[in-house]
Amino acid sequence: MLIILLAGAALLAGLASLPWWLPDRIVALRVRVFERINGDEGIPVPGDLVGIEHFERVYAHPAAGGRSKGAALSDVFWYWLSPGPEMHQEHLEAGDVYDAVARVTRRLLAVRRAEAEELARRCAGRALRDVRGLVRLRDLMIPLWAEFSYELVFAEPCPRRARDLITANAADVAASLKCTRLRHLGRRTRLTAYLLRNLHRVRLPLPEGLTPRQQAYYLHGAFFTTAVVQLSEAMAHLLLVLARHPGVQERVRTGDDHYLDQVIAETMRLYPLFGIAHRITTGDIALDEHTTIPAGSVLCFNYPAFHHAGCPDPDRFDPDRFAGPGAKRLNHIPFGVAANRPCPAWRLAPIVMRVVTREVLGRYVLDSSVPHTRSMPHRGPCLLTPRGAPHRPGPALAYLRVRDRWEEVWRGLAQLVLGTYMVWDARRLRLCERHFTSDGSDGPDGSEDRYARPGSRHGS
Repeated sequence: MLIILLAGAALLAGLASLPWWLPDRIVALRVRVFERINGDEGIPVPGDLVGIEHFERVYAHPAAGGRSKGAALSDVFWYWLSPGPEMHQEHLEAGDVYDAVARVTRRLLAVRRAEAEELARRCAGRALRDVRGLVRLRDLMIPLWAEFSYELVFAEPCPRRARDLITANAADVAASLKCTRLRHLGRRTRLTAYLLRNLHRVRLPLPEGLTPRQQAYYLHGAFFTTAVVQLSEAMAHLLLVLARHPGVQERVRTGDDHYLDQVIAETMRLYPLFGIAHRITTGDIALDEHTTIPAGSVLCFNYPAFHHAGCPDPDRFDPDRFAGPGAKRLNHIPFGVAANRPCPAWRLAPIVMRVVTREVLGRYVLDSSVPHTRSMPHRGPCLLTPRGAPHRPGPALAYLRVRDRWEEVWRGLAQLVLGTYMVWDARRLRLCERHFTSDGSDGPDGSEDRYARPGSRHGS
């Protein structure tokens, strides 16, 4: 009997200890599996060949402008963004189509500051109505930016049906990118169908020379996937930072926009939205008289490594880094490099993020006790306490801390299994490679629909 009791106690102790050691082991295993599947294709930047001193010069080089063609790594990105990745502005190769699409994107984003602020304020007011208690920040933000993006494109209030379609698609993309859930193609194709029926209502002419389906794919990828996901992720990072740093939160609440800008900049330094941006060289790039990067190389630009390099105590959150002239010496490219496909919302995003942050802080006190990582697979658990209400976050924070520890166990296992499957499936389907070797016979109207529809093995 004593042996049984000891064995039972040992088993319970082992189970209780899982959250404190298993997640790190799973992450390490997942990295090894992904490296095995993806292979050793890219040149890391910064790395042994391209040092940190060459990062921005190489990124901005005209020959570093290839995006998808010629890189097996592109198959993975196309997989997560299909159907329609061949019309996504970030994945189009340079040329007439890219220029036409980029021009329309700039025009749709070129709203007056006062209009953008008022639109963000309205959308925030609707999204925050009657919200309180424990929330997931990314889930809270996605409907807000779904409505915001809809009104940017259509210049009319966002119908409930459209908001639900955009929200479901964005949540699906975000979850599959974090490898916590398989892709749900039905959500994506329903949004595409909605856009096809409503192209005539877009407030500006869409890129000429594209079929209606291509135009729908363009809107789907640029405005209702990337814009919604990235703005939601950026705001979740920002609000989680404020929740974990009460002194910074109070200073933002009572301070001016200059300090808030410093907080946004430091948040995006520590938690850049892009981990690795890959580019394919279209010509040779000479680093010096002895070293040349040959044409056709896949350059993997590491944003977190660049942001950390040369920064004192780089893992510490310190908005005052951006307070003085020393800020200009920091390695900081939150929206990319101007000479090579920068984020088209580089001007608009900080403006509307300020407004939404003010709206949140005007209503709530934020608290959180969960770890904060760049990938943020937990979606940003946070306690929102209405201002003026009793503020006793202790029990909720203790609960959050324990709950997240245990969730990390199943979440890590899910990421290992689902992530391995999706990366393998992307390699098997070769979406990008097949597109560029189809000699034009498999265009956007046929290729993606044929092997990426609901019920197919492609992420079904």
